[in-house]
Amino acid sequence: MKKLPGLLFLCALCLASVIVPVAAAENPAREASFYEKLSNNQVQCHLCPWECVLSSGKRGICGVRENRTGTLYSLSYGQPVSLHIDPIEKKPLFHFLPGANAFSIATAGCNLKCGFCQNWEISQARPEEIVSQTILPSELVDKVQASGAYVLAYTYTEPTVFYEYMLEIAALAKGRGIRNVMHSNGFIQVSPLEQLTRYLDAANIDLKGFSEDYYKRTCQGRLAPVLESLKVLRRKGVHLEITNLVLPGYNDDPAQITRMCLWIKENLGAETPVHFSRFHPMYKLIALQPTPVQTLERARQIAMDCGLKYVYIGNVPGHPAENTYCPRCRKKVIERAGYIVSAVHLKAGACSFCNEPIEGVWE
Repeated sequence: MKKLPGLLFLCALCLASVIVPVAAAENPAREASFYEKLSNNQVQCHLCPWECVLSSGKRGICGVRENRTGTLYSLSYGQPVSLHIDPIEKKPLFHFLPGANAFSIATAGCNLKCGFCQNWEISQARPEEIVSQTILPSELVDKVQASGAYVLAYTYTEPTVFYEYMLEIAALAKGRGIRNVMHSNGFIQVSPLEQLTRYLDAANIDLKGFSEDYYKRTCQGRLAPVLESLKVLRRKGVHLEITNLVLPGYNDDPAQITRMCLWIKENLGAETPVHFSRFHPMYKLIALQPTPVQTLERARQIAMDCGLKYVYIGNVPGHPAENTYCPRCRKKVIERAGYIVSAVHLKAGACSFCNEPIEGVWE
């Protein structure tokens, strides 16, 4: 099978050079967590809500968990396809250590099939279809420390599908004083997520829409498990931010956005940062036009009218809604240009102008 090159998703404002994979690697498959053995060499995976039942030789929806004669293996363990240092704002995390560099890692695979995926070349690939490196967890943490970064981000593809690799890295990193963050679709079972929160400092979850129909049609997924994941992260004290990619004509209905924002306020708190992100034609939706900026501004106003305190517009460089404003005095407390933080007006986690506490992790 033809192997695709390892793709590294960069932007003009990213801050560091990449570590480029140069050759396909032998796959050190690792027995998976969260599964049970059934009769006739079948297994059932319990990592994500699909709970795939697999005969010997078959893989789950994610494409990276395979039943080998009655034992489930993770084929993405130790096989990163992308390593890169990004500003933390790219995750996006706007209320977590502004200006920090995040050492970012991904492997192949995803447990959803979003038609608009920006990283589809690696998220929709199987491990054997794309060039990777073999980097074991201890070696990866060594690389993070050598880079000078003190945040490690699991991102680009879906971290859930490389759960065992992520968990082992996160535990080692935590022990060395490195913060762990992830950007995830939130499509994971409660038990593995709760175990991960022992090491997780922050998460940005893609809340892709607010209807089961949208998740089914556009992402081939389900909404309810994502909402449960959001509540688990909040309950466990993980710093939480939400991204909603707004697709024109798909999930931009004002009534749906209102329901979503009210749910966030009631279940997660009004202080939860929400990012309304602009869609650009991608993957299976290349014929769809980019999201009008006015649509994003309307979504932001709806969110603020619902009582959310920190609402952002993403993928529109230079827009005033990239900045963080104090919910009390409305002055800028964090100024941004794209992913670059140009000024921070905080003192001990509070607005420097009126002393209003600003939700986040600042030190």
